[in-house]
Formats: sequence, C-alpha cells, structure tokens
Amino acid sequence: MVSSQGKRKNDGRPANAKAANAKVKTVRHKHRLAGALSGVLTVAVLAEIVMRLLPADLQALPYVPLVLFFVPWFIGVAAVALGLAVLSRRMVVALLALACLVVNCWWQYPFFAPSRPVSVAATSAVAHSIADTDDQYARVMTLNVYKGEADAQAIVDLVRNERVEVLALQETTSEFIEKLKNAHIETYLPYSQVSTMDGAYGNGLWSATPLADPVDDAVNSSASFMPGGTVAFVGGQKQVRFVSVHTTSPWQGDWRQWKRSLDELGLKRADEGTRYVFMGDFNATMDHASMREFLGTRFHDAAYGSGHGFAFTAPANLFAVPTLTAADHVVVDSDMTAGQVQAKRVSGSDHAALLATIDVGR
Repeated sequence: MVSSQGKRKNDGRPANAKAANAKVKTVRHKHRLAGALSGVLTVAVLAEIVMRLLPADLQALPYVPLVLFFVPWFIGVAAVALGLAVLSRRMVVALLALACLVVNCWWQYPFFAPSRPVSVAATSAVAHSIADTDDQYARVMTLNVYKGEADAQAIVDLVRNERVEVLALQETTSEFIEKLKNAHIETYLPYSQVSTMDGAYGNGLWSATPLADPVDDAVNSSASFMPGGTVAFVGGQKQVRFVSVHTTSPWQGDWRQWKRSLDELGLKRADEGTRYVFMGDFNATMDHASMREFLGTRFHDAAYGSGHGFAFTAPANLFAVPTLTAADHVVVDSDMTAGQVQAKRVSGSDHAALLATIDVGR
C-alpha cells in the first residue's frame, strides 16, 4: 500500500497544488517581462517624440536626423508597447503608450487625409495615351540614380508609360547620361539641363517642352549644383520654375551641413516673383523641422495632404527589406495642387522613383 503521505512531494504539498503554483509563477514572470518590455518601448517612443519636437538647430545634433527618418514606424512600436502594458496590467505605462500612439498618428494623419486633392480634370488629363503639353497639368518624376547605377532603360520606360513631362534625376554621371541617350530619352523629353559641382556626380532636369532660362544651380547650394529651368503651361500663359534637388545626406555625419543645405532651399520662400516646383532627394522627411521650415506657409509636399498614404522611397536596393523612409519629394508652390503620388522601384538604384501629378492652376 501507498500511504497518503507518499502522494505528497517532499515539501508536503499535493502534486497538483505545486503544479498550479508553478503555473502562477510562470504567468507572473511573463507579465513582468511584458511589463518591462512595454516600459522600454514606451521610453523609446517618448525619446522619439522629444526629438520630433526639437527645433531645427537641435535636430541637427548627431544621429537625431537619422532617428527622425523612421518616425512613422514608431506608431507600431507604440502599439506594441500599449498591448504589452495592458497585458501586464501596467496602467500608467499603458496610458503613456496610448498618448504616444495618438501623437504619432496625429503627425502622420495628413498623409491619409486628402486636404488638397488634385482635381478630377488633372487625373483625367494625365491618363491620356499622349501627354498634352499645352494644358495646366503634368505628370512629373524624380529619382536618385545612385551614382549612375540605375537602369537607364527602365527610367525611360517609366517616362513613356507614365507620360512624364518633367523628370528630375540626382547623382548622374557622364556615362549614365550616355545610357539615357542610348535608351532614347530624347524621344519623350528632348530638353535637358544637367550640371555637376565636383565633375563626377551631378543632377539634371529633362522636359517635354523647352526649358527657359536654364541654370546650373538655381539654389546657390553648398551641397550640390541644383539645376533649374522654366517650363511653360497653358500655351505659354503659365511659367513654372523646376529645380532638381539633392541636399547633403546626414548619413555621413555631416549634421550641420545637412541642415545648411535645407536652409539654403528655404531662402526660395522669399522669391515671390517665381512659381516653383522642387523635385528630388531632400534627405529629409516631414518629421524633420528643417524640412517643415523650408516649406513654411508657401510650399507644400505633394504626398502630405494628398490622401495616398506614405510614399517611402529608400532604401530600395536591400534584399527582402521594404522601403522605410520618405527621403524624396515633389514640392509645389502654394497656388498649385498635386496628387497621384506613387513610388516605383527602378533596378540599380537605392531609391525608388517618385511620381506625382501636378496642377499649376489657371
């Protein structure tokens, strides 16, 4: 016979009671881990929010610009932090995580709310099989060609398929320009202005109609030559100055030079006698104060307020890694509208091409 004492463990408790106690301890341990992780994630999101709120001068501190490239992704971090805090019953942390989630969603909301949508007439006009260069609408495109490594034929195919009327390219080389010509870019965009500051890499503009008053550098930039040219719309009644933009990248640690190159663009807000469209690699997003200061109350970003969502363009050359940041932009003057913003990958480049439809107004 087995005595009742033999059914107990050495500590005197029934086996099922000890198992239940171990289960409770495991659950408590998991809750503690979830609580600790929710706290760490919430602190990370709070730090990101503080960085986002910093003035432009302080956002130029080392590594701050890099963090701000990924602000939209902190929505997911805040959501995970909130879920873990609720699971672990950390109500204070849950409230903080919820507040962080709301703030980050508020900042990104304009990308999904069409406050300045492009007109139906514009979308219909650019849908024609042949671009009408005498109307007030145009399909435009910008792409950083990654030191001339992008597929030139793919770019020309995009220009043809999307009926692009104005194209801006950055990081071009003389060899790449030859490849574009061999791909017959001039069949669709016969007018161009390409310039280089260092003799190696440059920026360029291509247009379906003549580029009036072309210049090597329309910005007097310390980052790179940003060529400009004026395009006529509505049978010559409307004149719009296009600029191919490429600012300094903060990835190399040139924090102050990065801000300076954006500030130089901002000086164009005072040029009231000219209507502008800036297209290119700004190396900044709407979460950078310097980018918002450049826009001011005069310019606006085509993707911000168009209702099409995020237009992430980089990185575009990493295997199994999606584009994560909106470093490229089409920026138009205050009396214009823009929409139909799309990002399309081009082989060979570390950026995706950014396309938009603009309406320059009557």
